[in-house]
Amino acid sequence: MARKRAFISFDYDHDSDAKLMLTGQAKHPDTPFDFADGSVQDHLPGDWKEKVRRRMDNIDVVIVLCGQFTHLASGVAAELSIAREKGKPYFLLAAYSDKNCTKPTTALPDDKVYRWTWDNLKALIGGAR
Repeated sequence: MARKRAFISFDYDHDSDAKLMLTGQAKHPDTPFDFADGSVQDHLPGDWKEKVRRRMDNIDVVIVLCGQFTHLASGVAAELSIAREKGKPYFLLAAYSDKNCTKPTTALPDDKVYRWTWDNLKALIGGAR
C-alpha cells in the first residue's frame, strides 16, 4: 500500500501530546501514512479557514483526534467541515483509551470514534471505515 499523506486535526489546548505520539508513529518504516499537516495553534493572519483549505489540498486523509474536550474545540469542528467540503476521507480516532473522548460538533451522527490501536490505524488509513 502506498503511504497516505495525513492531515491531523486535534484540540491544541488539550491533545497536543497525543498528536505528537501519532506523528511519531509516522516515522516507523511500516506506517501507512506520512504526516503532511495539522491543526494550527497560532493565529493565522487573514482567513485561517482558507489557509486550512489550501493545506488540505495535498492530503489523502484527515485524522480527527478526539479527546475529552473535542466537542468544545471550534477549530477542530471547522477543520472537519472543511474536510467534508473538499471531499476528503476522514475518521475519528480516540486520543486516549482511559478517558471519555468526545466528537467534534460537526461530526455526523453515524461517525464512529475508533480505538487507537496499531491495527486499527493501519486499517483506517487504508479505507476500512
